[in-house]
Amino acid sequence: QVQLVESGGGLVQAGGSLRLSCAASGSISSIYAMGWYRQALGKQRELVAIITTGGTTNYADSVKGRFTISRDSAKNTVYLQMNSLKPEDTAVYYCNVRTVPIAYWGQGTQVTVSS
Repeated sequence: QVQLVESGGGLVQAGGSLRLSCAASGSISSIYAMGWYRQALGKQRELVAIITTGGTTNYADSVKGRFTISRDSAKNTVYLQMNSLKPEDTAVYYCNVRTVPIAYWGQGTQVTVSS
């Protein structure tokens, strides 16, 4: 079992920045990737960014150049630095941790970007 605690969402004006954090505890030795998804109202959940234990990253095209995912292995924490935020980034952001054989989800944190 893996437990996740997210923090860092909120309300920000367009062009602003936020940083999301997700701390993992429990069976963390089995984690091979950590990432963030988001779900806007009325839309499907989508991948935002992911980072593997080896440091490989992948981003959605819509956030490339604006968002940065990073991981602090000592703290078992993954971060999402979000810069140049746009109203279309408004969504509930979910931490996702992948182990074999299942993935775990955080409770979600709301990010609202006003125009």
